[in-house]
Amino acid sequence: MERPFFMRELIFATNNDHKLLEIKQAVDTRFRVAGLKEKGIREEIPEDHFTLEENAFQKAAYVYEKYGISCFSDDTGLEIDALNGEPGVFSARYSRIGTPTYPDMEVSKGNIRKVLEKLEGAETRNARFRTVIALILEGSRHAFEGVVEGVISLDVRGEEGFGYDPIFIPEGGLKTFAEMDLAEKNRISHRARAIRKLTDFLNALDDSSLQVK
Repeated sequence: MERPFFMRELIFATNNDHKLLEIKQAVDTRFRVAGLKEKGIREEIPEDHFTLEENAFQKAAYVYEKYGISCFSDDTGLEIDALNGEPGVFSARYSRIGTPTYPDMEVSKGNIRKVLEKLEGAETRNARFRTVIALILEGSRHAFEGVVEGVISLDVRGEEGFGYDPIFIPEGGLKTFAEMDLAEKNRISHRARAIRKLTDFLNALDDSSLQVK
């Protein structure tokens, strides 16, 4: 028997419009995803731990505990072998760690410039994007990871995406993420892979017991 259709709301604990768009295009239609701004949540949410999973759960727990809404959050890191895994958990603010490398440059552009300069002369440019999604559903905690291997390009290429997308070429490809449209990126990206695990989990839940607020 076909189960009845229920629209459930989940909060994605982010203010990043690019991430929110990616999630909304990838998530199953049984669930309506709202960002923080859509729910009127304006305060800065802390993320001051030292692993992706800890940061993701910190953000999701903040929303769940303060607002009582089932939610999920992600944290993503670019890990570069030649840089001993940097920038990793510090990816979003890499150029601002310690003495700001490019204090007058927009943060993501400064991050990219720092990576390219540190990789000058490197024998290998192997890297991976890793996303951890933390879901707090009615108080239960669940984690989902997505990883995509690749290499760092020699220069900035493409206008799409955000963050390090203009310098990351996924394994087996020739284009950076920033040279792909959103649909193409969503077929292979680290975040899309983590989201598929999240939605597989949610879709397997029985509607009669699913109580997403």
